[in-house]
Amino acid sequence: MMGWTLGRYFFLRYAAITAWFFLGIFALVFLIDFTELTSRISRLPGFTYQTGLAISALRVPMLILQAVPFIGLFSAMATLVSLNRKYELVIARSAGISAWQFLLPPCIGALLFGVVAVGILNPIAAHGFSRSEEIESILRSGKSNTVSADIAPWLRQKTKSGDTIIGARAILNQGLVMADATFFKLDSDGDIVERQDARRATLRDGYWELQDVRVMDSDGNVTREETARVATDLKPEFVQERLARPETIPFYDLPQKIEVARSFGLKANAFAMQFDSLVALPFLLVAMTLIAATVSMRFARMGQSATMILGGVVAGFLLYVVSVLVKAFGIAGLVPTMVAAWFPVVVAMFFGVTFLLYKEDG
Repeated sequence: MMGWTLGRYFFLRYAAITAWFFLGIFALVFLIDFTELTSRISRLPGFTYQTGLAISALRVPMLILQAVPFIGLFSAMATLVSLNRKYELVIARSAGISAWQFLLPPCIGALLFGVVAVGILNPIAAHGFSRSEEIESILRSGKSNTVSADIAPWLRQKTKSGDTIIGARAILNQGLVMADATFFKLDSDGDIVERQDARRATLRDGYWELQDVRVMDSDGNVTREETARVATDLKPEFVQERLARPETIPFYDLPQKIEVARSFGLKANAFAMQFDSLVALPFLLVAMTLIAATVSMRFARMGQSATMILGGVVAGFLLYVVSVLVKAFGIAGLVPTMVAAWFPVVVAMFFGVTFLLYKEDG
């Protein structure tokens, strides 16, 4: 039976290596994102490198959250390989400690890392990413009132006065604010009778509030208004379900968003998929640790097989690809979101446990 001291030592080794991996990837992602960001917005009026640094710093937690499964995989592999090279696992085995016992501390560490990622990093990432989009939108404000059908979100609302088609360059505040928005008002025959271009459109109770508006009528006459209102029957929950990116909603707010959206008859599959994926994330990291164990526990005197290590990396990437693919099925409603979130986790755990049972217990 492994004692508390040895278990704590293995746990702290895993925690230290995970922390170094996290900081290293954070710095690398920050530099890459800052370089890419400055190449896109450096020519905009009002841009400064301090602003670019702030935007990148706000965006990085969201990017890091996407890389958490790989951090878990690489840190588990690095931990087990380092313990092997120093013959610490050999000594543990000679003392009668099985692989299941000395894998328990890294698995607990992976589970706790996942809990921290979901409970702490996710809310920070959601708020930070939303704020970064808002700052970038302010820099771009008024520079692109032309709405592209390829990239812009579109809504069509029906009111007593007629239909209105709504588009925007950017979606802010979880779908309730639009930057560089365009409103096309249609008559009963479906012809455009008026176009309104607004620097910002905010959804209020029963109307859209437009700011810095450029109005063009059917004859081509253009006028400008400081503010304007467009009547709407759209509810905030419907707009959020249609336009908001699930990643920008904090984990703790997702259950309420799902419940309210479904009360309006909406499926809310995207929100439900995001919530179930975050719940399953800690266990996905445990599965990544088991996959790392299948390729990282050979004795150092036998040599670490580069092929086996590469196989572990490929297996981790395949698991991630399968997770993204099944997640798309869940969002589309082809499979229940809970099944889509937990299927890759269960398969990976079965694979890791089966392989270890074969190698360790024959």
